[in-house]
Amino acid sequence: MHKILKKYALSIAATMSVAVFFVVYFSHNGDEKIDVIQKKESELFTFVRSMEGTTTDGKIAQNATGELLVNTELRLMFDYYLAATGEKSLKEIVAEIEKELDNKLSSGAAIEAKNLLLRYIRYKEALAEIEKKSAHLFGNVTEAIRQRLLNMQETRKLFFNAKESSAMFGFDDAYDMDAISRLEVSQNAALSETQKRDGIKALDAAMSPGLREAKEAPYQVVRLEQYAQELRARGASEDEVYRMRAAATTPESAARLAEVDREESQWKTRITSYLNERNQISNASTAVKEEQRLLLLQQIRDQRFTQDEQKRLPAYE
Repeated sequence: MHKILKKYALSIAATMSVAVFFVVYFSHNGDEKIDVIQKKESELFTFVRSMEGTTTDGKIAQNATGELLVNTELRLMFDYYLAATGEKSLKEIVAEIEKELDNKLSSGAAIEAKNLLLRYIRYKEALAEIEKKSAHLFGNVTEAIRQRLLNMQETRKLFFNAKESSAMFGFDDAYDMDAISRLEVSQNAALSETQKRDGIKALDAAMSPGLREAKEAPYQVVRLEQYAQELRARGASEDEVYRMRAAATTPESAARLAEVDREESQWKTRITSYLNERNQISNASTAVKEEQRLLLLQQIRDQRFTQDEQKRLPAYE
């Protein structure tokens, strides 16, 4: 699960931080705009290079008496930093998270949060082991996803009490079970199209207000991408991914997300080609003067990317 989250968290974190900035910026006037800009600039994430220019996910908090508020936001904050795995060691990541906890919480709340963090890391490591052992056991994609969620819930019991699990994972579990139920309805060959539509309507009616709001918000994009990655990992076709998205949203939204996938694939191809050329020039640097090398690299960038696209290149170099 963590590998899936890491792949997508970097791009989503940047997108979401920009979206939040503009919502806040245009809801203020005059000098307040300047205050918002300065605040956002001061909060830019600089822990690892790939996350530069983004803001930290999750809002850690405590109540009036200084007790830690255990919730989904705390877990999102942990996940955001843990997405730096590969660029920083686990020891460095834990140290950075603990520094953040010390800065924003009372000593008692910080200690509790640090304890939760260590248990959360052990939980993620346990999940990784389960994934290795169970990846080949399931044939039906939908059944595999449901079983995977049940395995996660059982594994949590080893690391968290019921209250902690509900606070940190309860909403996501409700979201995931709803998505799985929709997928099961949409892929049930025994149902007519009318019965499938009725089944989806019944799921719509059963949603809680909070879940309904989340499904209408950008949060849904994150969850859908996680499911798309899971489906692909289990061998699903792009048509199956489309049908999953269409069942969870609308055919139009599913088509737009498919287009995003195509654009992302094209972008990765362009980046790979660029990096290969860049490496060839770098390997030949002994025979090429530094000024010439830099000029050649810039010429390649200008040929392959727009000025705006070139701003994204440092994250890949």
